[in-house]
Amino acid sequence: MTLTIWCNAKFSAAEMRLLVDGTRGHKLVISEHASASVLAAGGQDPLLPHADVAFGQPDAGQCLACGQLRWVEVTTAGYTRYDTPEFREAFLARGAAFSNVSEVFADPCAQHVLAMMLALGRRLLPSHRNQLTDRSWHYAERRYDCRLLTGQTVLMLGFGAIGRRLAQLLAPFGMTLIAVRRQTRSERGVRIIPEEKVSSTLAEADHVVNVLPDNASTRNYVNARRLSCCKPGARFYNVGRGTTVDERALLEALRSGRIGEAYLDVFETEPLPPEHALWAEPHCHITPHTGGGRHDQDEAIVRHFVRNLGAFTRGEPMVDRVI
Repeated sequence: MTLTIWCNAKFSAAEMRLLVDGTRGHKLVISEHASASVLAAGGQDPLLPHADVAFGQPDAGQCLACGQLRWVEVTTAGYTRYDTPEFREAFLARGAAFSNVSEVFADPCAQHVLAMMLALGRRLLPSHRNQLTDRSWHYAERRYDCRLLTGQTVLMLGFGAIGRRLAQLLAPFGMTLIAVRRQTRSERGVRIIPEEKVSSTLAEADHVVNVLPDNASTRNYVNARRLSCCKPGARFYNVGRGTTVDERALLEALRSGRIGEAYLDVFETEPLPPEHALWAEPHCHITPHTGGGRHDQDEAIVRHFVRNLGAFTRGEPMVDRVI
């Protein structure tokens, strides 16, 4: 089976060689409008209607119009532009496949959250701030303010690839792990709860980790009402999507002490404007959407696609298949 594979992702020479080698025996077509950012939406492309497979960030509307498309793999874990009833129904009706690359970003996002949990618990950030400023020696204050993760409770809002990997990383600490998701089937080592139990469970959690995607049902999911249910002093982490958090409500919760500290990697507006109040909030710690970052990101994305291409052509299950 020879497929025409369209790609609008911009890769380095080494990664492009990997893609060319991995698609040997098929026709690889590179869009003239390729983008180096996996977060950038692609525009319509006259080459896409001739493709059997799309790899990158194809225009969602054009994908619906291209009846020849049999499989789309996007170069991100998030797929908001494609997460519509119209898109899903059209792909299901024609028997087409849709996949993302969640596996590529699961480990770095999970490690990012763990790193911040440990940094906050061991008070590394204030000590680093002292080193950069007045070099003061806060021995008693800092030593007795440290906290262990051991025995604490984590509530994960969403439980996909990132949540599963985070659960694996947290398991050695003997923490109580709870997650909310639509499918309440059991998971080893994690208590899965339905939506209606979120408010009561927030009162138990020392750590609330948001890994929700952006869609109509999750926007402003972390709002003033849910934040008011949190255990006083709880720590909040967001490596999901910025649109899922009411930033004004979070800022108020930080100022009141309801949320002890927040670690935020994503925001409703990116880059976060320099004048935004979250920058100046002393209990808010910001990274610039680097939670999923890894030095071999693009190589891993290409290898993911090539592996799935082999499975697709053989009629075998694909990794990270959504539809």
